[in-house]
Amino acid sequence: MFKTFICGLTALVLLISSSGCVFLIFGAMGAIGTATWLDGKISQDYNVPFARMIESAKQGLAAMKMDVSKETRKDTVCQLISSYYDGRMVWVDIRKISEKLSQVQVRVGAMGDQHEARKVLARIRHYAH
Repeated sequence: MFKTFICGLTALVLLISSSGCVFLIFGAMGAIGTATWLDGKISQDYNVPFARMIESAKQGLAAMKMDVSKETRKDTVCQLISSYYDGRMVWVDIRKISEKLSQVQVRVGAMGDQHEARKVLARIRHYAH
């Protein structure tokens, strides 16, 4: 993540020095933010149907004493939002890949604490099997 930040900062400095276009600067900042956001997610595929995977995620969060504050569900995607013990937000995204395969992505905090996300994913994994 630090490497991504340094690369983005370098790109921003080069853009500022080589061109005065404010829109390019904002575009670069958006790309850096997107890369950082995606870099902080932990992802795992499971041979578990979509609906059962959602319930497994809820059970895993409950086992960690994390209440689901918001659930957004569509046909092939579900997002659960909770809070970690220290107040950071937790996002659990579940995607239906096929009838028997689901993907789970976990993010802890705005900067993406991968160590803590692995803990959450491990607890979800426990209930998925």
